[in-house]
Amino acid sequence: MRVLVTGGAGFVGSHVVDALVEAGHDTVVIDSLDPTAHPSRPQWCNPAAEYQIGDVTDPAAVDAAVARVDAVAHQAAKVGLGVDFDDVDAYVHHNDLGTAVLLRALHHSGFQGRLALASSMVVYGEGHYTCPRHGTVTPGPRTIAELEHRRYEPPCPHCGAALTAHPIYETAPTDPRNVYAATKLHQEHLCRAFAREHPDVTVTALRYHNVYGPRMPRDTPYAGVASLFRSALARGQSPLVFEDGRQQRDFIHVRDVAQANLCALTAPEPYAGPLNIASGTPHTVLEMAQAVAAAFGPDAPQPEIVHQYRLGDVRHIFASPTLAAEQLGFNTTISFEEGMTEFAHAPQRAPAPI
Repeated sequence: MRVLVTGGAGFVGSHVVDALVEAGHDTVVIDSLDPTAHPSRPQWCNPAAEYQIGDVTDPAAVDAAVARVDAVAHQAAKVGLGVDFDDVDAYVHHNDLGTAVLLRALHHSGFQGRLALASSMVVYGEGHYTCPRHGTVTPGPRTIAELEHRRYEPPCPHCGAALTAHPIYETAPTDPRNVYAATKLHQEHLCRAFAREHPDVTVTALRYHNVYGPRMPRDTPYAGVASLFRSALARGQSPLVFEDGRQQRDFIHVRDVAQANLCALTAPEPYAGPLNIASGTPHTVLEMAQAVAAAFGPDAPQPEIVHQYRLGDVRHIFASPTLAAEQLGFNTTISFEEGMTEFAHAPQRAPAPI
């Protein structure tokens, strides 16, 4: 099978390429090698794959890349929460326009295969909560005043009671709460519209939870929190933990995420719709920082809780991976402890020159 991987030189995309090549698939990559992300061609580019240097927002480049492909893993995107709202046009350009250009090219090429979309848990907004009085509730966005007074836990929107967080399922309503989240949900909507008009195409939206592992970028505000902690420790500094460190996330290793893509494209029966790609075992952000610090050794600086916050962040978001296991046969294989220990010593992508 000939598979196109967009963004195949990047953090997740490069691992998807490796998984496809190892499984014996003819793999072609389109990646712009954006100098703001890659100071040079990454050494990890798989020599068994075909690389086409081009931007997913460039119709001519994408038309050439999709020729004769049987399946697509769409990984190309601008990721992370960003610096502030000034990034909005860049996120929309890379994520929304890039997806639209890809889908238009697939339409023109007569594509009839499977499309695995790299979506994200951020489309949910806050996670799944219950109130002892009102049952399942959806708390509103946390306010600056609440965060400034260190009231981090979202209360029941009806009575103000304390809530209990639970795993979220794919049936939960979507509620994107920052620009990046809005673009990821729009990518899902565009792909869903494409599939409706192309009945021979199956779109699986893989809602990644907190992905970490080798090849993450370092020293950038767009990196995930695990990478920021790893970068701080490498500099001999304490990881700075926002809020009180008790916010819960589901950390999943990048090689497991790559296998999820392989499953989506090759499972005996295709699955149309969103799937949580997660371990099913939540950890707090502080626990993650402590795990990486411990892997650095007994003399490593310890995490420091600084009670800072980012307004677009949510408090708790972790998932049930049951549907992905049922529909794709996907299960994670790398434990939190094993993955964090490896990550503490794994190479990261060098920062781009300023």
